[in-house]
Amino acid sequence: MQPIIFIIHILAAVALVALVLIQHGKGADAGAAFGSGASQTMFGSQGSMPFLIKVTTLIAAIFFVSSLTLGYMTAKSAKQVRASGLSLSVQAPASVPAKPAQVPINTQVPIPEKK
Repeated sequence: MQPIIFIIHILAAVALVALVLIQHGKGADAGAAFGSGASQTMFGSQGSMPFLIKVTTLIAAIFFVSSLTLGYMTAKSAKQVRASGLSLSVQAPASVPAKPAQVPINTQVPIPEKK
C-alpha cells in the first residue's frame, strides 16, 4: 500500500509544480491595457484562471493527504520494528572462523621454453 501512495504523492508533486508554472501572476493583467486583452477570450472573459485554481487546489489537497498518510505509515512501521525488538543493524554470523584458511604457495614457477 505504501508504494502506491508514494507514487500518487510523486505524481501530485509534479502536477502541482506544473500547474503553478502554467498560471500567470496578478501583475500579468497589466498587459491587457496595452492591447493584449483579447488573448484570453478562449476561456471566457475571466480566462482559464478559475479552472486552473480549482485543479491546483484539488492536487494540493491530494498532495497534503498523501504526505500525512506516508508520515503516519512510516511512523507506524518504525514503532512496530522497535516493539518487535528487531535490529536494523547488520550482525556477524555466529560461526566465524578464528583464522583464515592457509593457501599453499608454490614458489617454483616453471619457465616456458622458447622455440
